[in-house]
Amino acid sequence: MTIDWNAFTPYTALAGGVLIGLASAWLVLMNGRIAGISGILGGVLDGTKGDRSWRVAFILGLLAGPAIWGLFHALPAIEIRSSVPMLVAAGLMVGIGTRYAAGCTSGHGVCGLSRLSPRSLAATMTFMAGGFATVYVVRHLLGA
Repeated sequence: MTIDWNAFTPYTALAGGVLIGLASAWLVLMNGRIAGISGILGGVLDGTKGDRSWRVAFILGLLAGPAIWGLFHALPAIEIRSSVPMLVAAGLMVGIGTRYAAGCTSGHGVCGLSRLSPRSLAATMTFMAGGFATVYVVRHLLGA
């Protein structure tokens, strides 16, 4: 494995991580809510009354971030090397996984681990192991 030093951007990655941490801390301190994207989106889609406005604002903020960045810097080119059926299957598997794990990588990995939740540690270890296994199978066994 080699690092493309021309594309290595530690300062923007660090700034992004700090912003994610601050936003997660702000949400839990101000609203008592966990910044798990699947739960936030699920609350918008299932028609939960009363707390829908902050959920919509959070999702709009996720969409606005890259748009604002794009005003000042070129966005990276998007390259998708999979077929539509493979993308649909992957999306369904992620959705099913977030239901079984009672949360997604942002909820468990960012917020749950920072709260020292044993359940989030187990979920994050499972996410990572599944990701490692998938990359190994796809790249080394299937040769894709």
